[in-house]
Amino acid sequence: MEIWKRNLLILWIGAFFTSSSYTMVIPFLPLFLLQMGVHQHTAMWSGLLFSAAFLAGAIASPIWGALSDKFGRKPMIIRAGFFLFLIYTLTAFVTNPYELLTLRIMQGLLTGFIPGTIALIGTNTPDKKVGYALAMISTATASGSVIGPLLGGGISALVGNRLAFASAGFIVLMSTIMVIFWVTEEKFTPSKVRISVFNDLKAAAANRRFLTVLFLTIVTTCSVMTIEPVLPLYIVKLGGSANNASLLTGIIFSLPGIASMIFGPFWGKLADKIGFRTVLIIGLFGGGFGTLAQILFNDIWSFSIIRFVYGVFFCAVFPAINGLVVQSTSSEFRGRAFGLNQTANQIGSMLGPMAGGFIGGLFTIHSVFLVTGVLLLSALGMAYWSKSQDKTVTLSK
Repeated sequence: MEIWKRNLLILWIGAFFTSSSYTMVIPFLPLFLLQMGVHQHTAMWSGLLFSAAFLAGAIASPIWGALSDKFGRKPMIIRAGFFLFLIYTLTAFVTNPYELLTLRIMQGLLTGFIPGTIALIGTNTPDKKVGYALAMISTATASGSVIGPLLGGGISALVGNRLAFASAGFIVLMSTIMVIFWVTEEKFTPSKVRISVFNDLKAAAANRRFLTVLFLTIVTTCSVMTIEPVLPLYIVKLGGSANNASLLTGIIFSLPGIASMIFGPFWGKLADKIGFRTVLIIGLFGGGFGTLAQILFNDIWSFSIIRFVYGVFFCAVFPAINGLVVQSTSSEFRGRAFGLNQTANQIGSMLGPMAGGFIGGLFTIHSVFLVTGVLLLSALGMAYWSKSQDKTVTLSK
């Protein structure tokens, strides 16, 4: 088997299990708080636990990206995997929310398995196969996000949340060991540039194409996360009962992930033929109008169908953005580029839930879908404008 294919296979498995481990435990943090006896300010603690990791990750990602350019992407994946294993395992033994918050901050500061995976795939795959390979990794994370909650919920029901955390740690450890023995990083030239996040930000600001990609990442991630605080409430409204809301929410949350599993490879192969930016524009078009269309349906079945159709198009977006990161930066800057892109992702992940909760609290839930759709269509306009600008620059040379 060719090395890049073996890398893709092992890293697909690693990304699948790492994504599964995350969704096995993180969605259940509020329940874990209750089991520890936190019955006052539970919502505040829950929000703090979620946002703390995003904020810490936004700060740390550029540093790990710079180190990956200096020492390699494979060592960074291994480092992230071992730290994630330790954090999940230690979480099984926490006794109060302060310890849990500390571990969540450490998770944001010290991990980054999947961003490292994307960076290695982006630099160690033949150019004609990069789109397909990045789409496959996206499929792995989507598949893991579908399986994880089911697996985590089952383990928690059988043996409790603490052993669920320990199981998640063991899964990440196995994925990390696979990377150690079977992943080979070929195309790597150590960067001789002194590590400086400030200089990296200056370099990013001077690269107009890459800067546009970072803005697209923030806007797109923010738009996705805006829906999350209000979607369970909307499902209760459509379903008419709160008793089955958890089950319905889980199913409907998983529909875009299922769509990604099915259609992700198609978009990846298409991106290799017609370009990442064109596929991104198609994905944002379908995602934007698919989000707006969800306002029009007032029964659970039609809403679910539209969510799936939205997922069919939107699953093209993030692999295309990752492909544009590869195309808009040099190989020597690639680790730092993905680190900065991960920071943009974390910023969007922080802003989205806050915006969704704020808008949903002041206005109707439909207004959240409206704002999300407008954000995605704004990103579409940005992507189309940057494509036309690229053509203008090319013609002027």
